[in-house]
Amino acid sequence: MLVVSTDAERRDAFALRRAVFVGEQGVNEDIEWDEHDEPDAKATHFVAYDGGDVVGAARLRGVGTDSETTGTAKVERVAVAADRRGEAWGRRVMDAVESYAREAGFDSLHLHAQTPVRGFYERLGYDAFGEEFEEAGIPHVKMERALGGDEF
Repeated sequence: MLVVSTDAERRDAFALRRAVFVGEQGVNEDIEWDEHDEPDAKATHFVAYDGGDVVGAARLRGVGTDSETTGTAKVERVAVAADRRGEAWGRRVMDAVESYAREAGFDSLHLHAQTPVRGFYERLGYDAFGEEFEEAGIPHVKMERALGGDEF
């Protein structure tokens, strides 16, 4: 799992997101891509490789803080290649995102989980809150998790 640092890695992460969210789930491209995907945005992008194959991606950004590296961060656009699901790539992606967030000084993580994968996030220690809502035409639930410094 890599923090995206090159244009090629960025293209790989975005290609996987396009395949999963736009191709598989029918999310409109105008919704999938936003200002946090711009090259000068302060979001951190992740891409996972298995050999030369792109198998996972995610995005992390600070929210509701005075700084980009304190308080709460939001995990977004977590995706695993369809033919690689069930191989623990989702857990590896989230482990990398959480480790990075912890090292960056964030106290907690927030995310909007698609309701069919709510259980996946619950197994990772996330708690759901609030009512179910629709985002990009897909039912979601808000979830959060505190990041303790002694978890690793």
